[in-house]
Amino acid sequence: MNNRIAIAGLALSLASFCAHAADELPEGAVRITTDELTWKPGRVSGHEIAALIGDSTKPGPYVERVKFPANSISQAHSHPEARAYTIISGIWYVGYGDKFDTGKLKALPAGSFYTEPANVSHFSQIKEEGVVVQITGTGPSATRFVDPAHAPKK
Repeated sequence: MNNRIAIAGLALSLASFCAHAADELPEGAVRITTDELTWKPGRVSGHEIAALIGDSTKPGPYVERVKFPANSISQAHSHPEARAYTIISGIWYVGYGDKFDTGKLKALPAGSFYTEPANVSHFSQIKEEGVVVQITGTGPSATRFVDPAHAPKK
């Protein structure tokens, strides 16, 4: 009986140690669950952004997630930095060019990946369901609409 108590005590101590050790990350490490994301209003009305690494408005590398609402369109625009996108949820429709053109849209379901070279005009559409994308780039970022009339009003 004493061995069982000792073993149970040792197991409890090891579990407590492992749980504590799991919370200690090496310097520079990031580990975030989807429940731990902090969503803030995006630069465009209706969008939300959660920064994972860095800050896209400042110099340096960044990774962020962006939520786009259902039934929305992003008119032709470009960014000064090259970007890589991973579609986390929903279906993202994206095309390249200086004018929104549904004939140039390609459907990218969750798990898809694509890149946007720096200063290349592109556009997107979100249909029935919202979309979450993960964007990686090197800031500072900006959005330059081909037609300034499409830029969000401040």
